[in-house]
Amino acid sequence: MKKLMTFLKTMTLASVFAAAIVQAEVAVIVSANNANASLDQDTISRIFLGKTKNFPDGSQAVPVDQDAGSASRESFNGTVLGKSSSQLKAYWSRLIFTGKGTPPKESGDDAAVKNLVAQNPNLVGYVDSSVVDGSVKVVYKF
Repeated sequence: MKKLMTFLKTMTLASVFAAAIVQAEVAVIVSANNANASLDQDTISRIFLGKTKNFPDGSQAVPVDQDAGSASRESFNGTVLGKSSSQLKAYWSRLIFTGKGTPPKESGDDAAVKNLVAQNPNLVGYVDSSVVDGSVKVVYKF
């Protein structure tokens, strides 16, 4: 049983890394009207894990997730948050059960997230860098 669990963990990590390799560059974005010029990985992780609700400048930060299973989401979860989809599901289940948090809203694909973020300077999301235009600002890229 222990060997099976080790194998399953290894396969999960391998699939996360494989998705990150196949995926093009992913950009963390905010509205072009957002005052923050850049964010570090730790700040982004804290926002998306519900540990902080503010950007470094003190303004409200509202994370926007892509739909489950998207390549950008898998890459973001593995690279920026350091968690697999199942680990994030368990993380949010604990917080929801204890009343200490709610996960970011799922808001569609790259185009949908970019359009939402462009319209609201409090939102932060991630998209494939190929969809970035002047309506949003890249604050972190991987």
